[in-house]
Amino acid sequence: MTNGVSEEAAAGFGPLRPTLIRVAYNMLGSVPDAEDIVQEAFIRWMRADRSEVLEPEAFLRRVVTRLCLDQLKSARHVRETYVGPWLPDPVVEEDEVEDITLPMMLVLERLSPLERAAFLLHDVFGLEFEEIAEAIQRDPAACRQLAARARTHVRESRPRFKTERQRGLELAQAFFAASRRGDMKALGAILAADVSVRADGGGKRPAALEPVFGFEAVIAFHRQLSALFHDKPSKLVRVGFVNGLPGFITLEADGEFQTTALEIEGDKIAAIYVVRNPDKLRHLH
Repeated sequence: MTNGVSEEAAAGFGPLRPTLIRVAYNMLGSVPDAEDIVQEAFIRWMRADRSEVLEPEAFLRRVVTRLCLDQLKSARHVRETYVGPWLPDPVVEEDEVEDITLPMMLVLERLSPLERAAFLLHDVFGLEFEEIAEAIQRDPAACRQLAARARTHVRESRPRFKTERQRGLELAQAFFAASRRGDMKALGAILAADVSVRADGGGKRPAALEPVFGFEAVIAFHRQLSALFHDKPSKLVRVGFVNGLPGFITLEADGEFQTTALEIEGDKIAAIYVVRNPDKLRHLH
Protein backbone atom coordinates (compact mmCIF):
# COMPACT_ATOMS: atom_id res chain seq x y z
CA MET A 1 0.00 0.00 0.00
CA THR A 2 1.51 3.32 -1.00
CA ASN A 3 1.52 6.36 1.25
CA GLY A 4 -0.66 8.17 -1.25
CA VAL A 5 -3.32 5.48 -1.10
CA SER A 6 -3.15 5.41 2.71
CA GLU A 7 -3.52 9.18 2.92
CA GLU A 8 -6.48 9.06 0.56
CA ALA A 9 -8.16 6.33 2.62
CA ALA A 10 -7.60 8.26 5.85
CA ALA A 11 -8.93 11.45 4.27
CA GLY A 12 -12.05 9.61 3.12
CA PHE A 13 -12.65 8.28 6.62
CA GLY A 14 -12.42 11.70 8.31
CA PRO A 15 -15.79 13.15 7.19
CA LEU A 16 -17.56 9.92 8.25
CA ARG A 17 -16.10 9.89 11.77
CA PRO A 18 -18.74 12.16 13.45
CA THR A 19 -21.65 10.00 12.21
CA LEU A 20 -19.85 6.81 13.22
CA ILE A 21 -19.19 8.26 16.68
CA ARG A 22 -22.91 9.05 17.01
CA VAL A 23 -23.87 5.51 16.03
CA ALA A 24 -21.43 4.00 18.53
CA TYR A 25 -22.30 6.42 21.34
CA ASN A 26 -26.05 5.89 20.95
CA MET A 27 -25.46 2.15 21.03
CA LEU A 28 -23.13 2.15 24.04
CA GLY A 29 -23.85 5.31 26.05
CA SER A 30 -20.11 5.78 26.59
CA VAL A 31 -17.99 8.47 24.94
CA PRO A 32 -14.58 6.74 25.33
CA ASP A 33 -16.00 3.38 24.26
CA ALA A 34 -17.55 4.99 21.18
CA GLU A 35 -14.21 6.60 20.31
CA ASP A 36 -12.41 3.27 20.77
CA ILE A 37 -14.93 1.51 18.53
CA VAL A 38 -14.53 4.08 15.76
CA GLN A 39 -10.74 3.93 16.06
CA GLU A 40 -10.93 0.14 15.63
CA ALA A 41 -13.19 0.67 12.60
CA PHE A 42 -10.58 3.04 11.17
CA ILE A 43 -7.86 0.40 11.60
CA ARG A 44 -10.02 -2.18 9.83
CA TRP A 45 -10.77 0.34 7.08
CA MET A 46 -7.08 0.91 6.47
CA ARG A 47 -6.45 -2.84 6.33
CA ALA A 48 -9.46 -3.67 4.12
CA ASP A 49 -9.37 -4.32 0.41
CA ARG A 50 -11.11 -1.03 -0.35
CA SER A 51 -11.31 -1.82 -4.06
CA GLU A 52 -14.10 -4.25 -3.10
CA VAL A 53 -16.03 -1.64 -1.08
CA LEU A 54 -18.71 0.06 -3.17
CA GLU A 55 -20.16 2.21 -0.36
CA PRO A 56 -17.56 3.15 2.28
CA GLU A 57 -20.11 4.70 4.67
CA ALA A 58 -22.32 1.60 4.64
CA PHE A 59 -19.27 -0.63 5.08
CA LEU A 60 -18.07 1.37 8.09
CA ARG A 61 -21.52 1.48 9.66
CA ARG A 62 -21.61 -2.31 9.48
CA VAL A 63 -18.20 -2.56 11.11
CA VAL A 64 -19.13 -0.13 13.89
CA THR A 65 -22.49 -1.80 14.54
CA ARG A 66 -20.96 -5.26 14.82
CA LEU A 67 -18.21 -4.01 17.11
CA CYS A 68 -20.84 -2.34 19.29
CA LEU A 69 -22.90 -5.53 19.47
CA ASP A 70 -19.81 -7.40 20.65
CA GLN A 71 -19.15 -4.69 23.23
CA LEU A 72 -22.71 -4.82 24.54
CA LYS A 73 -22.35 -8.49 25.42
CA SER A 74 -19.68 -7.64 27.99
CA ALA A 75 -21.36 -4.36 28.95
CA ARG A 76 -24.41 -6.19 30.29
CA HIS A 77 -22.31 -7.78 33.01
CA VAL A 78 -20.77 -4.42 33.88
CA ARG A 79 -24.25 -2.87 34.21
CA GLU A 80 -25.36 -5.68 36.53
CA THR A 81 -22.47 -4.99 38.92
CA TYR A 82 -22.56 -1.18 38.61
CA VAL A 83 -22.78 0.72 41.91
CA GLY A 84 -25.98 2.78 42.02
CA PRO A 85 -28.06 4.03 39.06
CA TRP A 86 -26.38 3.91 35.65
CA LEU A 87 -26.64 6.93 33.35
CA PRO A 88 -25.01 7.42 29.94
CA ASP A 89 -21.93 9.60 29.64
CA PRO A 90 -23.18 13.19 29.36
CA VAL A 91 -22.88 14.95 26.02
CA VAL A 92 -23.28 18.70 26.44
CA GLU A 93 -24.36 20.92 23.54
CA GLU A 94 -25.22 24.58 23.18
CA ASP A 95 -28.50 23.70 21.48
CA GLU A 96 -30.91 20.81 21.41
CA VAL A 97 -29.89 17.99 19.11
CA GLU A 98 -32.10 15.78 17.01
CA ASP A 99 -30.59 12.57 18.39
CA ILE A 100 -32.20 10.55 21.13
CA THR A 101 -32.57 12.17 24.54
CA LEU A 102 -31.36 10.86 27.87
CA PRO A 103 -34.71 9.29 28.90
CA MET A 104 -34.86 7.51 25.55
CA MET A 105 -31.32 6.20 26.05
CA LEU A 106 -32.43 4.69 29.36
CA VAL A 107 -35.29 2.96 27.55
CA LEU A 108 -32.84 1.61 24.97
CA GLU A 109 -30.78 0.18 27.84
CA ARG A 110 -33.66 -2.17 28.60
CA LEU A 111 -33.82 -3.50 25.03
CA SER A 112 -31.82 -6.34 23.58
CA PRO A 113 -28.69 -5.28 21.68
CA LEU A 114 -30.28 -6.30 18.36
CA GLU A 115 -33.47 -4.33 19.08
CA ARG A 116 -31.39 -1.30 19.98
CA ALA A 117 -29.32 -1.58 16.80
CA ALA A 118 -32.34 -2.02 14.52
CA PHE A 119 -34.18 0.92 16.08
CA LEU A 120 -31.21 3.30 16.02
CA LEU A 121 -30.15 2.47 12.48
CA HIS A 122 -33.67 2.74 11.07
CA ASP A 123 -35.52 5.33 13.18
CA VAL A 124 -32.60 7.60 14.12
CA PHE A 125 -30.20 7.25 11.19
CA GLY A 126 -32.76 6.48 8.48
CA LEU A 127 -31.26 3.31 7.03
CA GLU A 128 -33.29 0.82 5.02
CA PHE A 129 -33.89 -2.58 6.55
CA GLU A 130 -31.88 -4.25 3.80
CA GLU A 131 -28.75 -2.42 4.94
CA ILE A 132 -29.56 -3.04 8.60
CA ALA A 133 -29.88 -6.74 7.82
CA GLU A 134 -26.31 -6.79 6.55
CA ALA A 135 -25.08 -4.88 9.60
CA ILE A 136 -26.64 -7.09 12.26
CA GLN A 137 -26.68 -10.31 10.21
CA ARG A 138 -30.43 -10.90 10.32
CA ASP A 139 -32.91 -10.91 7.45
CA PRO A 140 -34.83 -7.68 6.69
CA ALA A 141 -38.15 -9.02 8.04
CA ALA A 142 -36.52 -9.85 11.38
CA CYS A 143 -34.94 -6.39 11.47
CA ARG A 144 -38.33 -4.80 10.86
CA GLN A 145 -39.78 -6.76 13.79
CA LEU A 146 -36.86 -5.84 16.05
CA ALA A 147 -37.30 -2.14 15.27
CA ALA A 148 -41.08 -2.34 15.79
CA ARG A 149 -40.67 -3.92 19.24
CA ALA A 150 -38.12 -1.27 20.20
CA ARG A 151 -40.36 1.51 18.88
CA THR A 152 -43.20 0.41 21.16
CA HIS A 153 -41.00 0.85 24.22
CA VAL A 154 -39.40 4.07 23.00
CA ARG A 155 -42.76 5.67 22.26
CA GLU A 156 -43.53 5.63 25.97
CA SER A 157 -40.43 7.73 26.69
CA ARG A 158 -41.14 10.52 24.23
CA PRO A 159 -42.15 13.82 25.84
CA ARG A 160 -45.84 14.59 25.53
CA PHE A 161 -45.00 18.13 24.49
CA LYS A 162 -41.82 19.97 23.71
CA THR A 163 -40.45 22.64 26.05
CA GLU A 164 -39.46 25.86 24.36
CA ARG A 165 -35.66 26.11 24.27
CA GLN A 166 -35.27 29.35 26.22
CA ARG A 167 -37.78 28.28 28.87
CA GLY A 168 -35.85 25.05 29.38
CA LEU A 169 -32.62 26.97 29.96
CA GLU A 170 -34.40 29.36 32.35
CA LEU A 171 -35.66 26.42 34.39
CA ALA A 172 -32.15 24.96 34.48
CA GLN A 173 -30.76 28.24 35.82
CA ALA A 174 -33.62 28.53 38.33
CA PHE A 175 -33.01 24.98 39.52
CA PHE A 176 -29.29 25.62 39.99
CA ALA A 177 -29.91 28.83 41.96
CA ALA A 178 -32.63 27.40 44.21
CA SER A 179 -30.85 24.10 44.93
CA ARG A 180 -27.53 25.77 45.76
CA ARG A 181 -29.07 28.52 47.90
CA GLY A 182 -31.23 26.04 49.76
CA ASP A 183 -34.37 27.92 48.74
CA MET A 184 -36.86 25.08 49.09
CA LYS A 185 -39.84 27.33 48.32
CA ALA A 186 -38.39 28.39 44.97
CA LEU A 187 -37.30 24.83 44.27
CA GLY A 188 -40.72 23.41 45.09
CA ALA A 189 -42.37 25.87 42.71
CA ILE A 190 -40.61 24.32 39.70
CA LEU A 191 -40.83 20.62 40.63
CA ALA A 192 -43.58 18.27 39.44
CA ALA A 193 -45.53 16.25 42.00
CA ASP A 194 -44.01 12.99 40.73
CA VAL A 195 -40.47 14.34 40.28
CA SER A 196 -37.55 11.92 40.58
CA VAL A 197 -33.77 12.10 40.99
CA ARG A 198 -31.21 9.65 39.61
CA ALA A 199 -27.57 10.24 40.51
CA ASP A 200 -24.70 8.28 38.96
CA GLY A 201 -21.59 8.24 41.12
CA GLY A 202 -20.50 4.79 39.96
CA GLY A 203 -19.05 4.09 43.40
CA LYS A 204 -16.35 6.69 42.68
CA ARG A 205 -18.02 9.73 44.31
CA PRO A 206 -20.85 10.06 46.85
CA ALA A 207 -24.31 9.75 45.26
CA ALA A 208 -27.69 8.28 46.17
CA LEU A 209 -27.53 4.53 45.59
CA GLU A 210 -31.23 4.38 44.66
CA PRO A 211 -33.44 6.78 42.69
CA VAL A 212 -35.42 9.26 44.79
CA PHE A 213 -39.13 9.45 43.90
CA GLY A 214 -41.84 11.98 44.74
CA PHE A 215 -42.03 15.67 45.58
CA GLU A 216 -41.55 15.40 49.35
CA ALA A 217 -38.66 12.96 49.08
CA VAL A 218 -36.89 15.08 46.46
CA ILE A 219 -37.33 18.24 48.54
CA ALA A 220 -35.95 16.44 51.61
CA PHE A 221 -33.04 15.18 49.50
CA HIS A 222 -32.18 18.69 48.33
CA ARG A 223 -32.61 20.11 51.81
CA GLN A 224 -29.84 17.78 52.94
CA LEU A 225 -27.68 18.73 49.97
CA SER A 226 -28.17 22.45 50.63
CA ALA A 227 -26.23 22.16 53.90
CA LEU A 228 -23.32 20.67 51.98
CA PHE A 229 -23.50 23.37 49.31
CA HIS A 230 -23.47 26.03 52.03
CA ASP A 231 -20.12 24.77 53.35
CA LYS A 232 -18.73 23.58 50.04
CA PRO A 233 -20.30 25.62 47.24
CA SER A 234 -20.32 24.48 43.62
CA LYS A 235 -19.57 26.74 40.70
CA LEU A 236 -21.76 26.99 37.61
CA VAL A 237 -19.55 26.36 34.59
CA ARG A 238 -22.00 26.25 31.72
CA VAL A 239 -25.72 26.04 30.99
CA GLY A 240 -26.78 24.08 27.92
CA PHE A 241 -28.35 20.82 26.83
CA VAL A 242 -27.20 17.56 28.37
CA ASN A 243 -28.16 14.63 26.15
CA GLY A 244 -30.95 16.73 24.68
CA LEU A 245 -32.30 17.98 28.02
CA PRO A 246 -31.88 21.46 29.58
CA GLY A 247 -29.14 21.32 32.18
CA PHE A 248 -25.74 22.52 33.30
CA ILE A 249 -22.18 21.61 34.22
CA THR A 250 -20.85 22.49 37.66
CA LEU A 251 -17.43 22.37 39.26
CA GLU A 252 -17.88 20.86 42.70
CA ALA A 253 -15.91 21.51 45.88
CA ASP A 254 -13.87 18.32 45.37
CA GLY A 255 -12.51 19.76 42.14
CA GLU A 256 -14.54 17.43 39.92
CA PHE A 257 -17.15 18.23 37.29
CA GLN A 258 -20.80 17.23 37.59
CA THR A 259 -23.62 17.41 35.07
CA THR A 260 -27.31 17.87 35.79
CA ALA A 261 -30.01 17.25 33.16
CA LEU A 262 -33.66 18.14 33.66
CA GLU A 263 -36.63 16.42 32.06
CA ILE A 264 -39.44 18.97 31.85
CA GLU A 265 -43.17 18.36 31.53
CA GLY A 266 -45.78 21.10 31.63
CA ASP A 267 -43.33 23.80 32.74
CA LYS A 268 -42.28 21.66 35.73
CA ILE A 269 -39.19 19.54 36.31
CA ALA A 270 -40.29 15.90 36.18
CA ALA A 271 -36.91 14.18 36.47
CA ILE A 272 -33.40 15.17 37.51
CA TYR A 273 -30.39 13.23 36.20
CA VAL A 274 -27.01 13.87 37.83
CA VAL A 275 -23.72 12.37 36.64
CA ARG A 276 -20.91 12.48 39.22
CA ASN A 277 -18.82 9.48 38.15
CA PRO A 278 -15.47 11.06 37.16
CA ASP A 279 -14.86 8.34 34.58
CA LYS A 280 -17.88 9.64 32.64
CA LEU A 281 -16.83 13.30 32.83
CA ARG A 282 -13.23 13.23 31.63
CA HIS A 283 -14.17 14.24 28.09
CA LEU A 284 -15.61 17.51 29.46
CA HIS A 285 -12.23 18.77 30.70
